[in-house]
Amino acid sequence: MTRTVPGTDDPASTGPAPDSLAAHSGVVSESEHRALRADIRRLSTMLGRTLSDEAGPEVLELVEKVRHGARGATGPDTVAALLDGIDTGTAVLLARAFSQYFQLANVAEQLHRSRELRELRPPDQRPLRTVLRRLAAEADPDEVADVLARAQLRPVFTAHPTESTRQSVLGILRRVVDALDRGAGDHELAALVDLLWQTDDIRPGKPMVIDEARNIAWFAARLGERTVPDLLDEFSHEAADAGLEIPADARPLVLGSWVGGDRDGNPNVTPAVTREVLELNADRALRIHAEQVEQLIQELSVSTRVMGVAEELRGSLARDRRLLPRVHDRFIRLNAHEPYRLKLSYVAARLENTRHRIATGSAHEPGIDYLGAAGYLDDLLVVDRSLRGHHGARIADGTLARAIRSARALGLHLVELDVREHAQKHHAALGAIFDELGELDRPYAELTRDERRELLSRELRSKRPLFRRHYGVPEAAAGVLDLFDTVHALQHEFGDDVVRTYIVSMTQDVDDLLAVAVLAREAYMVEVGDDPRSSLDLVPLFETVEELSRAGELLEGLLSDPGYRRQVANRGDLQEIMLGYSDSNKGAGITASQWQIHRAQRQLRDVAAEHGVRLRLFHGRGGSVGRGGGPAGEAIASAPFGSVDATMKLTEQGEVISDKYSLPSLAHDNLEILLASMLDASLLHQASRWPADTLARWDEVMDCVSTAATETYRRLVGDEGLPEFFTTATPVEELGRLNVGSRPSKRPGQGTPTLDDLRAIPWVFGWTQTRMVVPGWYGLGSGLRAAREAGYAEDLAGMREWAFFRNLIGNVEMTLAKTDLRIASNYVSTLVDPARQGLFAQIKEEHELTCRELLAVTGESQLLARHPVLRNTLSVRGAYLEPLHHLQVELLAQRRAAGDEPDPDLERALLLTVNGIAAGMKNTG
Repeated sequence: MTRTVPGTDDPASTGPAPDSLAAHSGVVSESEHRALRADIRRLSTMLGRTLSDEAGPEVLELVEKVRHGARGATGPDTVAALLDGIDTGTAVLLARAFSQYFQLANVAEQLHRSRELRELRPPDQRPLRTVLRRLAAEADPDEVADVLARAQLRPVFTAHPTESTRQSVLGILRRVVDALDRGAGDHELAALVDLLWQTDDIRPGKPMVIDEARNIAWFAARLGERTVPDLLDEFSHEAADAGLEIPADARPLVLGSWVGGDRDGNPNVTPAVTREVLELNADRALRIHAEQVEQLIQELSVSTRVMGVAEELRGSLARDRRLLPRVHDRFIRLNAHEPYRLKLSYVAARLENTRHRIATGSAHEPGIDYLGAAGYLDDLLVVDRSLRGHHGARIADGTLARAIRSARALGLHLVELDVREHAQKHHAALGAIFDELGELDRPYAELTRDERRELLSRELRSKRPLFRRHYGVPEAAAGVLDLFDTVHALQHEFGDDVVRTYIVSMTQDVDDLLAVAVLAREAYMVEVGDDPRSSLDLVPLFETVEELSRAGELLEGLLSDPGYRRQVANRGDLQEIMLGYSDSNKGAGITASQWQIHRAQRQLRDVAAEHGVRLRLFHGRGGSVGRGGGPAGEAIASAPFGSVDATMKLTEQGEVISDKYSLPSLAHDNLEILLASMLDASLLHQASRWPADTLARWDEVMDCVSTAATETYRRLVGDEGLPEFFTTATPVEELGRLNVGSRPSKRPGQGTPTLDDLRAIPWVFGWTQTRMVVPGWYGLGSGLRAAREAGYAEDLAGMREWAFFRNLIGNVEMTLAKTDLRIASNYVSTLVDPARQGLFAQIKEEHELTCRELLAVTGESQLLARHPVLRNTLSVRGAYLEPLHHLQVELLAQRRAAGDEPDPDLERALLLTVNGIAAGMKNTG
């Protein structure tokens, strides 16, 4: 593919109508907004009746008093008086009432958003159709063919400690949407609201990893059953209409997951758990394929008395008869002249045998069951070729083509599992091994990074094993080596695609990746010598602004190492790099995080091109703006030119998964936008659309903005009083005691916890629950002011045309609209030691500055002035959120006064407020 001048960037997007900030956040038209409000009133009225019937009219009366008090002129004082000293039983009822209101409001909004999107994007303006026609008209045909052959979008679903909605609740809410969509009567809807109220919102105990895996599998299975095959069918048909062709073996959409593979800081993810999760996912996938095959058996009634079949099919049936004689004996009488039905009966038997093999842990038997999707695909393709060779092309283009696409997308494992582990774990294991060998002049842990790099580079290219396994392994290395052995075994039991990505968190230098390569070699998954091979992609995760700023240098070091370069060649000259949005934000603030990630993509693009390596970027985006959230289509459009090369991965997590993927139409729309935006960036965004001197000037401005923003942000987080302020003003300490996730909220350590110990997700979560939302905006105002005072005011106005800057400003504007320091002040005044409350004045001052400077850039008089409907929606949500915030403050005060043994009902009520606020804010982490 043609490469253009490095160091410049593309500010504009002419792509496939990416999801706008407003459409991403809610309905945008007056007509749909009115319809939405009518449905919400209908559902909330039913919820009120249910509450009155089942909890008593006095509870409904209290709910109404709290709600009206929160919206009235004396709101805070009125609500505080109503909730002062509230008993825990009543607190649970109030929290459930307001939380379920948001659950019902959210699913109603999802329905109306999907309806609105159908109106905004009629069939002839759908993103895929638009971009494919542009590719046919504007791009080089050979480059289009190359990209369509390699294209692969992989959303990766992860667990999240602020999303604990049970599958039972999700199922009820899905039925509510279905009932609203088909115009069901009040009786049916009221029964569902009753069922929702009578269903426990919360699991009785802390969720295990397998519980989180079941939650992800619930979404992934529904995507696999309908959305994925529908979208792939549409992709194929739209390409054909544009005169383009999707190769038969292409995999443009693949689902991924971290649940069961993310070991970084989660001691509950053991090799046994990883295996259990893979068995769960495989069972879901095999059920989907079995249903499709059963449908094919019903449909493909082609008879040899009417039409011939291929000799290849006849030969395969003969082999099948020898291997599975019982299937032959059972079906030959009915299907003697219907070879496709007979063939597919063998396929169905092999799928069932595969399920049995995985469930029992027995060995794979070639021809009896399937190992990975290759054998299953081969069987389907035999049917496909025979049909197409005997006047059955249109028949093959139906359910059979859909089944083939599903097989390629889902494999026999539903989602591809990524493994992630902290870099230090690998060095600790290697230290134990090398120290036992006794070959070094001092302990491994005392080596400098350059010395480790030289040692590991040499070791990677050597042919010797580091240790003889039958003598045992050092105890300190056993856990890490067991992980690599498990991954190797799982690839052999489930197929290579089931686990093929190993992510190294907190990668700081080249030796961190070489360490993993050496350990993978010991497990026979990497070989760079005379017989080069590899079954594992080794992926550095650049998480902090320091590593992001050195991303190009680090990739250069990796690709300059001959052994590692051979490993990349083994993987098709493709190097995946993961970019961390969370820790970079936590360490330096949103402005520096976004800017360094943007610059890192440029560096990585240029270094990879110099080495003849293709780049796959993995964006570790969270739901909140502070963790990289916001409209993904616009984020792709704002990436540097040439940084997207046919493939992309991005994380999907927390309550954002429910919002994007609960409704099939919204799931389809989200994935379509991502796929179309990826194709657009890969082929129509390969050259800068702005002069180099203009972009150099804008870089200069952004450096000024970022430097000042970072200084302001770090003054706040570096204040010695901030740890106490944060942990007392927010419910983050309680999060660690609530049953909301399998992973600890803090990194393991000793001594008094610090902010450095706190993970990025609870850091964003805590600020968002209190409506301060500091990670989503803090520092940008100081940065913009510094640029204006440095003489860049005119440049800032022009930079609104730059997609990167426009995306940054738009996302921060949305965060500011959701920030409410009036509510936050209640948390501070009630929960924080007066000696530490001065930090809140600092936060308020920066908030006022950021609002003022941002409006100066946008030229508007108020936040979201361009989106009045959305602004009104957020206002209404805020009014219903306020009671939950007041209730949470009251419960936090009671919880802290209770000491180490609080009332279980108090814990339950507090968790309900956490989930309710998360549902109301929609992107708390």
